[in-house]
Amino acid sequence: MRLRVEFTTEPFDLDETPAHAVAAREAVEGAALDSVDVGPFGNTAEGGADAVLAAVDALLRRGLEAGATRISLQVNVIAEAGG
Repeated sequence: MRLRVEFTTEPFDLDETPAHAVAAREAVEGAALDSVDVGPFGNTAEGGADAVLAAVDALLRRGLEAGATRISLQVNVIAEAGG
């Protein structure tokens, strides 16, 4: 099974990227995922179910430890390549 996770962390800061946003993004970027797209208002990553679920665990833990007061995420099952 392949999954896509989309997430944002709060509180927002338009002047400087908050530590919690950096920590969550680094958790995803360091995971064994097929693709990661980091943006100013949301982030998306795709990969196998085990890798995505491990990345979600890491981004939640690291983001909250770094000061996030809210982390919103959505996980979707996506079609297998060629399927």
